[in-house]
Amino acid sequence: MRASQFFLATLKEAPQEAELPSHKLMLRGGLIRKLGSGLYSWLPMGMRVLHKVERIVREEMDRAGALEIIMPPVQPAELWQETGRWELYGPMMLRIKDRAEREFCYAPTAEEVVTDIARKELRSYRQLPVNFYQIQTKFRDEIRPRFGVLRAREFSMKDAYSFDADEAGMLESYRKMFDAYVAIFTRLGLTFRPVAADSGEIGGSASHEFQVLADSGEDQIAYSDASDYAANIEKAEALAPAAPRAAPAEPMRKDPTPGTSTCEGVAKLWNEPLARTVKAILLYANHRVHMVLIRGDHSLNEIKSGKLHGLKGWRWASDEEILAACDGPAGYLGPVGLDRAKITVVADRTVAAMSDFICGANEKDFHIRGVNWGRDCPEPDVVADVRNVVPGDPSPDGKGRLALVRGIEVGHVFALGRRYSEAMGATFAAEDGTQKPFEMGCYGIGVTRIVGAAIEQNHDDKGIIWPDPMAPFTVSVIPLGFHKSEAVKAAAEKLYADLAAAGVEALLDDRNERPGVMLADQELVGIPHRVVIGERGLKDGMVEYQHRRDAEATRVPLAEVAAFVRQRLAP
Repeated sequence: MRASQFFLATLKEAPQEAELPSHKLMLRGGLIRKLGSGLYSWLPMGMRVLHKVERIVREEMDRAGALEIIMPPVQPAELWQETGRWELYGPMMLRIKDRAEREFCYAPTAEEVVTDIARKELRSYRQLPVNFYQIQTKFRDEIRPRFGVLRAREFSMKDAYSFDADEAGMLESYRKMFDAYVAIFTRLGLTFRPVAADSGEIGGSASHEFQVLADSGEDQIAYSDASDYAANIEKAEALAPAAPRAAPAEPMRKDPTPGTSTCEGVAKLWNEPLARTVKAILLYANHRVHMVLIRGDHSLNEIKSGKLHGLKGWRWASDEEILAACDGPAGYLGPVGLDRAKITVVADRTVAAMSDFICGANEKDFHIRGVNWGRDCPEPDVVADVRNVVPGDPSPDGKGRLALVRGIEVGHVFALGRRYSEAMGATFAAEDGTQKPFEMGCYGIGVTRIVGAAIEQNHDDKGIIWPDPMAPFTVSVIPLGFHKSEAVKAAAEKLYADLAAAGVEALLDDRNERPGVMLADQELVGIPHRVVIGERGLKDGMVEYQHRRDAEATRVPLAEVAAFVRQRLAP
């Protein structure tokens, strides 16, 4: 492709609203342009990248035996009402009506539609297993669209759905998709981790996220330093302390803490380690206040808490509810002296193993030190893992210690089981002649999200650094003085033709621009390989090759440069 015939729409500065590097660089590099909040048009440079991603996704899905279909993005409410998700999905779903006042949604996902296909078309176990997939636009009405394509309202997603006759078959389909995802992200040249995850609104018995590792990622990932264990922090288990609870060694004593309502403040006031303090978090669920206790240096895991019996669908307790249950204000609460008829005490595993700890006195401006379970207050009603893991925690698989990294979720696989097939009456004739519901799996990849995640992982202060498989062009040929020097023009045209003949996607910058503009544009859009041809170098029969990650250029004989570049491209 010649730059003079291509649409290069680079910008010197990104709009002020752009926060993350990927958002800034996609705008500056001319990959996308904003239409509205969370809505972007993809320009030619961005489309070339998007098509590279789609091609690899399709090839690996086809290799895994999945069959491509396309389903309508606008879906009738009746299907979603069958599974209860019309109400469950909430304001993230864009709901619309047609001229007859019939309700539809602009689909955020397609479990209901594909299950409807299955119940109409798959009648016998002889037709199983089958896996349908599509690459299609989705819409989710994000409350705060931001970060460009990483949290957009409209996006492209590959979603696949497997149907099996039994659980063993479903888990085999799950494994095939897991392996296909590993192949996809490996081929894309990304550094990633598959991690155990919570199933969330999709549901199911097993779930793994595929996270591209990047410092700017919204997700935290816990991984073992001695094994392959990895999990999203929402899912990572915090094991109970191995040592038994120590016997009480201090008397309980209430002391004033005027104006000090946080564990950090009390620890500093009393010159005590923060790890000796216990914080009380008040939740309301099932018409009852729950006091959840975690160590002062730990944080509540809201997903784990919501999975406890009695806490499903919890919300934060109001000030009035707290006062009624505890007779004390927020910031000064603890388990001592509570009326357990009014409140349920839930202790994190770590807190349940503590002795002589510090907590609130259920009285403004007072805390208690030297508190012990059994002696000073009844044992907790519930002991459970309700906190986020921290670096240094033992790995749940018993191997090594946990460390934390940040990641961007680009793929998710779910073992759904019968959640949708039973709700929608989707059955098939089993080998024994009975009607059985399908065992299902679903598997998503954020195609447009991958582009942003790749940039977050691969950029510098000059611009994008694409992995070769995703690059809009593989090589940029930059002739300095293309319109002034016949020698430069001839050498550039020959190299461009040689690369094209070898099947290498090259961008010949034949624009009548200053050298600095051409070099800056190439670095901004991130083409990984660059050959600069100048009149001075040609006098010695030399040109300059530089990879986007190289600190300096390498001089290469003009006669050998095409072969040199092809060698650098070899896998």
